[in-house]
Amino acid sequence: MHPILLHLLPATLYAGLGAWFWRTCVLVAPSAPRRQCMSGRERLLLLFAILIHGAALHSALFPGNEMRFGFGVALSLMVWLAICFYWVETLYTRLDGLHAAVLPAGVVASLLPIVFPGEHVLTNATSPAFRAHFIIAMLAYSLFTLAALHAMLMAIAERQLHNARFSRLLSGLPPLLTMEALLFRLIGIAFVLLTLTLVTGVVFSESLFGKAFRLDHKTVFAFVSWLLFGTLLFGRHAWGWRGKLALRWTLAGFVALMLAYVGSRFVVEVLLQRVG
Repeated sequence: MHPILLHLLPATLYAGLGAWFWRTCVLVAPSAPRRQCMSGRERLLLLFAILIHGAALHSALFPGNEMRFGFGVALSLMVWLAICFYWVETLYTRLDGLHAAVLPAGVVASLLPIVFPGEHVLTNATSPAFRAHFIIAMLAYSLFTLAALHAMLMAIAERQLHNARFSRLLSGLPPLLTMEALLFRLIGIAFVLLTLTLVTGVVFSESLFGKAFRLDHKTVFAFVSWLLFGTLLFGRHAWGWRGKLALRWTLAGFVALMLAYVGSRFVVEVLLQRVG
């Protein structure tokens, strides 16, 4: 299959499912009975879209014997992993109302590698240690991405709840306590993965990247993000942090994490190329 078609197919499936969930979960009369969960057929169709999206990412990452990585592929991979986690979470937790909000991100993420394919060839890509480090880092970034989107949705829902003006989309969301528990579960898992990423990157820098460890802006922002999320988890455990305070810390940590890699990669690949 042509690489462009391979990216267009999951985008079409995500868009179709998103429109379906919007019509059946959001655009329903207040008196009509609401859907309680994702059906088996819908879950299988979403799984098929996830698998095709993964195949498209694999072709973008490994176009030949080398490994290419860039801004578009990075964001697409993070969103893909986040949707994978979301799909697994639907097996255990009712996330009614989130379907129509999550899938549009999948549409955009599927198309990003077409617009920003990236020409950066990664060194040491054949090393098993490097690939393990890479996978752990991408898992951490993807879960923090999902946590940030989740936090923004919670902030909007909480504001509308206080104003007693709930939109159709947000009226189908799970209870805020359920969403908050899911948020901290995401952050807890991602924090462990980010810790492993930083430790392996510092201790095994020379074997992973072929050069000694150096303190650059990406490393600084990564450690700032680690400190912010670590403080949030400690505050949650020690003082019961929640609500707006927790959401602000989550978004601050996510911004620092994005500046650590995606922001610098975007500047190199997009802005500087256009200036040149």
